[in-house]
Amino acid sequence: MEVFNNIVTAADDKVWFLLLFLLVGTGIYFSIRTRFVQIRHFPQAWKRVFGNFSLRGSKAGKEGMSSFQALATAIAAQVGTGNIAGCATAILGGGPGAIFWMWVAAFFGMATIYGEACLAQKTKTRDDKGNVIGGPVYYIREAFKGDFGKFLAGFFAVAITLALGIMGNMVQSNSITDAFHNIIPESVNIPQVAGIPVDKLCMGVLVAAVAGFIFIGGIGRIAAFTEKVVPMMAGLYLLGGLILLVINCKNLPAAVASIFVGAFNPQAVCGAGAGIAVRQALRLGVARGLFSNEAGMGSTPHAHAMAKVEKPQDQGEVAMVGVFIDTFVVLTMTALVILSSNVLGNIDLFCTKTAGMKWNPSGIGTGTPVAQAAFSTGFGKFGPVFVAICLLFFAFSTIIGWYFFAQQNIKYLLGTESSKIFSVVVVIFIFIGALLKVDLVWNLSDLFNGIMVLPNLIALIALSGVVAKLSHGQDVDL
Repeated sequence: MEVFNNIVTAADDKVWFLLLFLLVGTGIYFSIRTRFVQIRHFPQAWKRVFGNFSLRGSKAGKEGMSSFQALATAIAAQVGTGNIAGCATAILGGGPGAIFWMWVAAFFGMATIYGEACLAQKTKTRDDKGNVIGGPVYYIREAFKGDFGKFLAGFFAVAITLALGIMGNMVQSNSITDAFHNIIPESVNIPQVAGIPVDKLCMGVLVAAVAGFIFIGGIGRIAAFTEKVVPMMAGLYLLGGLILLVINCKNLPAAVASIFVGAFNPQAVCGAGAGIAVRQALRLGVARGLFSNEAGMGSTPHAHAMAKVEKPQDQGEVAMVGVFIDTFVVLTMTALVILSSNVLGNIDLFCTKTAGMKWNPSGIGTGTPVAQAAFSTGFGKFGPVFVAICLLFFAFSTIIGWYFFAQQNIKYLLGTESSKIFSVVVVIFIFIGALLKVDLVWNLSDLFNGIMVLPNLIALIALSGVVAKLSHGQDVDL
């Protein structure tokens, strides 16, 4: 298994190295072709999202869901562990400058996701039960007629089902159980069942059961959950972050400055001994940013296709707001909290003395302990608990969003009835993922995540002329 994991890791590194250029390049290309729609239509996008804001939107059903419900479902998937753990990991590996490159990737990604949402709206159709359905498989088929289009669409559908619906959701449930397990003091003797700590077992059952309850309710329950929970979870996290920034306000100017200086001269911030180069800051910033906001990855179009809007470009504008909230608001809050807390200088001290946790250097890979230590500078021993609670909401909402995306592709591959069996399969894997060490599963998920991007980007570029015309207010037939 270790050899196989090493092979997967090596393949994953090569795939994502290529994808970084393709994803950012596609964002730049779409920005130029749409004459920077992310700037021209940005004020209008906010009005469209919050002009008729309500936590009690119309009931979602066969005709789809409201525009805000679609956005909330997309954000549920976008705002996840990457906004906490991914951000911390980027700073640890690439220095504060990695955050600047996250912003750059997100800025161009807003144009990409605009195109994804427009095309998903333009090509949405109905399944064999008459329900509205849409996503990349349908605009891939429009971009490439015949057997090649069928192959690309099928390839994408299988990859996203495995990457998000199965392996990705195992990783998310594991993140939840680990976060709560790590805040239990070492002095507490936790009973075990078959070598599994009871707290992980109980949390695994709880996460799987609640997820199953939401899955059974279909699109109506998923939409109702996301439109209420997403604003609440984002609000809770941002409130906690703002309190920390007020407490550490004297360090805030230096924290902001370190982001810009570190983007072009990392050694001036991290020191020559850190060995961080501009290339490293750029690579980690772009990679973690794109993984967080999912622009160009082909996941969020499934939600945006369901929106009941007058014109495809209406939902394209709404989709841009999702990337902005994910990266420029939530992820930036995590970065400023970490940088202004000064925990990076002596992470062991803050974990053991202030937060009451034992710092495990191997945990650097996840980044979560760093965020927990940062919040402990203002919240004391409640800091790690606060992060664990936020991570619960973030990861669980991602589970719901990713299940919905994968389910749409299962319907495409096997028909509507198969989605019921798929729901049971996902619940089982959510429970299993909560209990296991999932290094291999994470690497496989990351690899398939990268593989599914390729057919999506190929179709986006092929249909870029359609997106350009839509962004200029023109209607166009496919």
